[in-house]
Amino acid sequence: MSGHGTPTPMISHRADPLAGVAKVPGDKSISHRSLILGAMAVGETRISGLLEGEDVLDTAKAMQAFGAEVINHGGGKWSVFGVGVGGFAEPDNVIDCGNSGTGVRLIMGTMATSPISVTFTGDASLNKRPMARVTDPLALFGAQAVGRSGGRLPMTIVGAADPVPVRYVVPVPSAQVKSAVLLAGLNAPGQTVVIEKEATRDHTERMLEGFGAEITTEETEEGRVITLTGRPELKPQVIAVPRDPSSAAFPVCAALITPGSDVLVPGIGLNPTRAGLFTTLREMGADLTYENERVEGGEPVADLRARYSPSMQGGEVPPERAASMIDEYPVLSVVASFARGETMMAGVKELRVKESDRIDAMARGLRANGVAVREGDDWWAVTGLGPEGVPGGGTCESFLDHRIAMSFMVMGMAAQNPVSVDDGGPIATSFPIFEPLMTALGAKFTHA
Repeated sequence: MSGHGTPTPMISHRADPLAGVAKVPGDKSISHRSLILGAMAVGETRISGLLEGEDVLDTAKAMQAFGAEVINHGGGKWSVFGVGVGGFAEPDNVIDCGNSGTGVRLIMGTMATSPISVTFTGDASLNKRPMARVTDPLALFGAQAVGRSGGRLPMTIVGAADPVPVRYVVPVPSAQVKSAVLLAGLNAPGQTVVIEKEATRDHTERMLEGFGAEITTEETEEGRVITLTGRPELKPQVIAVPRDPSSAAFPVCAALITPGSDVLVPGIGLNPTRAGLFTTLREMGADLTYENERVEGGEPVADLRARYSPSMQGGEVPPERAASMIDEYPVLSVVASFARGETMMAGVKELRVKESDRIDAMARGLRANGVAVREGDDWWAVTGLGPEGVPGGGTCESFLDHRIAMSFMVMGMAAQNPVSVDDGGPIATSFPIFEPLMTALGAKFTHA
């Protein structure tokens, strides 16, 4: 069931050819960071195109609780009047981050080097997710964390009164962990160094530089070495949030598997640390083209045109690509079901600790709809049934996970029989206009 209300069962029926323009919401990763860095700058940061899903709105509320003035002007336009690095006030109440692992981990990092105490909680899904991967490096700065067994929320963080700079090697590829350490380093003296052996999405580094922080990135034998000089005065910015590639994945993938479809998805961020899905789809033989390629706000952007692609073939997704498409494996596995041959996805252990165990959740739902799946601790393989070959007819659990719910709604659009999802409520956390957008393209969704 949904963490924000009663369950909302949904059914996806076979669709006619999809056509039209799919204007997906703003990028979730950049939206979170725009609010957080705006709250740490001095003056007014103006944001347009902000994703107004529940996850980001929870981050906006948190920044208000820390003392920043956050104003919603409507239409995705927001202002944040920041309090400066180290200027956060202690909140009066518990910070509820809803379903957002990104939100809670980044906010923990942001406050960990200020002498304040903050208690964090979330919905039933977030409160099961591991936080030690963030609280362990934050402890190196001098912060303390007390939570439930297994390092789970609810959790209280006591910020460091006299923080020290940190040199930290990220043990597993995680943009959330890297970003939490860098945000903590903003209010620590000297230089904080983060080393990642595999590159992850770099929005935090790009945006820190844009806000005026002194930050360098160097490729070495150790990996990518990021050095941040602490206690800068961040300068407010004007930010146009590009549209979210993770949200674009759903109309793109739906068009590729639904006969006769031709869909344009404009203004999508193609940061190379985020675009792994689109690279993979093209390697599989997808008719997916980039039009009007350009740079906006320091981020590469293009319009994506996706057409029905009945000749897609399975293959092996390189493990080193996982970090650039970690959130897109669920919907990729749906596309793989309609390809020919087996699609192998390896090096994806991180999927086990997302909003749900996404490997297990997708394997269960795929099997319920007649698709064969093999799985291991950090890999899974889907045996494709070819175009229009998926029987469908199954009911899938979303496990409070928006991407699981949306992936199976996409499957139903091309399966022989309707596909049911036990709860579509979590979709609102990241893609609040998913249903009307997909319906406008030609999707046929009903509510049970």
